[in-house]
Amino acid sequence: MTVKIYANAFDPWQEIQSYQNTLIGGHFGATNVFIGTMRDFNDGDDVKSMTLEHYPGMTEKKLADILIAAGQQWQIIDALIVHRVGTIMPNEPIVLIAVWTAHRGDAFDACRYVIEALKSTAPFWKKEVLTTAQERWVTKNTDGYNAH
Repeated sequence: MTVKIYANAFDPWQEIQSYQNTLIGGHFGATNVFIGTMRDFNDGDDVKSMTLEHYPGMTEKKLADILIAAGQQWQIIDALIVHRVGTIMPNEPIVLIAVWTAHRGDAFDACRYVIEALKSTAPFWKKEVLTTAQERWVTKNTDGYNAH
């Protein structure tokens, strides 16, 4: 299980292909993938960019702990988290989670667990720059669903 933090843009599909080919081979039956991208809106405002900060060392450890916890609950063959830091523009990938298992149920459930744990416990801090040039720190994450 692997955690990567990048300060520059990454191609999530290339990350998956490379990891899958070099580390896992063909020894899996299911792959579940989550890719989170930066939206150009939040809390009713248009967002121009975002700066994502982290605590080096602590962040990677927390993400690794999340993968270990997932592996204790589901039969995971392997898993990958790739996360951006630094300045991020709309439509750029922020996070990639890939989980490889023998069967789809474990893959879906483990992937969902990993993103929810990451969003609620990983030490990342977001500052948005609005199209009005105003800056603000994001104080809470969404619950992952569109407000009704």
